[in-house]
Amino acid sequence: MKIKNQKQKLLYLAKIMQEKTDDEHGLTMPQIQEELARYDIEANRKTLYDDIAVLNDFGIEIIKQQEGYKTLYHCGKREFEPAELRLIIDAIASSKFITLRKSKQLIKKLEKMVSNHEAKLLDREVIVSDRVKNMNESIFYTVDAIQNAIANNHRIKFRYFSWNIEGGMEFHHDGEYYDVSPWALCWDSENYYLVGFDSNIGEIRHYRVDKMMNTDELPEKRLGSKQFKEKGIDSYTKKHFRMVGGTEERVSLLCKNKMANIIIDQFGRETKFQKADEEHFRTKVDVVVSDQFLGWVIALGGDVVIEAPESVRARALELMRENLERYESL
Repeated sequence: MKIKNQKQKLLYLAKIMQEKTDDEHGLTMPQIQEELARYDIEANRKTLYDDIAVLNDFGIEIIKQQEGYKTLYHCGKREFEPAELRLIIDAIASSKFITLRKSKQLIKKLEKMVSNHEAKLLDREVIVSDRVKNMNESIFYTVDAIQNAIANNHRIKFRYFSWNIEGGMEFHHDGEYYDVSPWALCWDSENYYLVGFDSNIGEIRHYRVDKMMNTDELPEKRLGSKQFKEKGIDSYTKKHFRMVGGTEERVSLLCKNKMANIIIDQFGRETKFQKADEEHFRTKVDVVVSDQFLGWVIALGGDVVIEAPESVRARALELMRENLERYESL
């Protein structure tokens, strides 16, 4: 007699083993039969032994283990270990770039890559509600359009906005579209940026992806390959402190020895140090000088001091005076 729903049996057996079992939780053969019966699938022991062998041959590892008088079966090696998923999930949860709703959706999808038992443990560890999250739900479509354009060597168009004091979108360039040749996507200071060649001004520029709207791929080929070869993506992003524009300068810093770790974290391990005295070292960094860079130096409270060039040093002093005057005027 023909046994019921045999064509779906292997698929549901794989689903059951991946969802219901892990290294700490196994199923006996009668329990596997019971789980299959929930999907209206009949299975006898002999065919299940063969099916488990097929799953192992396919790459879904099913491990047989003896516990006392019971023989248990559980899913072994998976694409991601729970510890690896915890890292990915925490990165999503803490990312300002991804909206709260999308963060929760992604985390739920990732939790399906482990058993139900392990997913509950992962879910308990995730806290996203109190994090500052983005509000632009079109981000994923924007990223998709950018990546497709890069792969096809095409330009893109988009509108660019900032939030105003009413909490609404205020579009730049009177709402006109930007025409940009996309060359890279990069992270900096918890934000996601497009680095591209702006056709209108003929320069390399960067744009926060979460501030881009109505992004579409254009049929025209990308421009700016020569400029990107000369500057390099890594060099561009490294020099633009917090991805803010300004004039590129080589800045000499006098730092206390205890600041070595902070300097390396910010500018990289290849940063060269020169001993100044027993308590200080000097270093020279190539940065695009902005108020954000100067504010970072000032916030270090004198442990890092700008020595040169004089114009940058003077602007840092001016910025400190401006801030002091604002506080004194309150």
